[in-house]
Amino acid sequence: MRGHKTIKGALLIGLIAMGLSCSKHTSTQGDDTTPPVVVKDNTFYNPLLSSGPDPWIYKKDGMFYFTSTNAVNITLWATPAISDLSKVTPKVVWSPPTTGANSKNIWAPELHYLQGKWYLYYTAGASSDLATQRCFVLENAGGDPTSGAWVDKGKIGDPAANFFAIDGTVMEYKSKMYFIWSGQISASDATQRIYIAEMSDPWTLKSARVQISKPDYDWEKRGSSVNEGPEALISPSGTAFVVYSGSNCATDDYGLGMLRLKDNGDPLNPADWTKSATPVFSKSINNNVFGPGHNGFFKSKDDKEDWIVYHANSQSGLGCGGTRSPRIQKFTWNTDGTPNFGEPLAVSSKLTKPSGD
Repeated sequence: MRGHKTIKGALLIGLIAMGLSCSKHTSTQGDDTTPPVVVKDNTFYNPLLSSGPDPWIYKKDGMFYFTSTNAVNITLWATPAISDLSKVTPKVVWSPPTTGANSKNIWAPELHYLQGKWYLYYTAGASSDLATQRCFVLENAGGDPTSGAWVDKGKIGDPAANFFAIDGTVMEYKSKMYFIWSGQISASDATQRIYIAEMSDPWTLKSARVQISKPDYDWEKRGSSVNEGPEALISPSGTAFVVYSGSNCATDDYGLGMLRLKDNGDPLNPADWTKSATPVFSKSINNNVFGPGHNGFFKSKDDKEDWIVYHANSQSGLGCGGTRSPRIQKFTWNTDGTPNFGEPLAVSSKLTKPSGD
């Protein structure tokens, strides 16, 4: 019996020790003040904003600057993460005069940094008559385009061809600057064409305008014959492209076409440009994306990715108004050196943020 009691005692002491050990361990876990690991959400959804026709994004010194058409002024958004654009408070940086050549219909503003200063290129007119629409330039010598004074540098265009002109942009190619825009051949012309001219400075043309594209294919003539919204894109190998919008913006078939400059070609020689016969980016009925167009291009924050920005409607028949919202998506390059924009994605698609955002 004595031996039996000894065994029972030993077992009891062991159980008590185990209980104390467990109690101590549990208490230690409960007192742990190490914060939980927070997994950052690296995704976003289009659109970036609920409205924003003719969107434009420019990146400099780790900041993204966004602007779009609102018809009454020029407003800038500034953000270190373009996918967070909706969290930014925009700032009106320029309002038009009450009268004059650039007082009405403020369209398609674009921000560029050239020769050490900021420039805003935009379209405006003198009245509700859209035939008066022309391209204009503003200059800001400050470091931050959302502050400082914007100086009106006036109209930019070919003095010998003072006709309808919209959607001006700048292409920097082989140490030269070129102004590219959509215009008409005469005051009575109803066809929008793509013109280019060399620049002597950011607000002056050095050469006469040269036509490098007009609507040739059926897909460019839906609603009306239109080539507009030209944007320059330089490939990793140095090839120059101009991506433009074709057909009337009020149609679901508004989409993107592309011109390619031959290697070492002259941008002012129309024969050195070739046009894709089919659109390179167009509506997706399956994804409920209609009228995707008036695009721009930008690099991710770490310069590792290429992205396209464009506007589109989420339903058929919404036309050319404020329902057009800005969207972005990554694109890649084909083995032949051309860009591959893929298909415009649905607003329900969860996308990975641009690298570095």
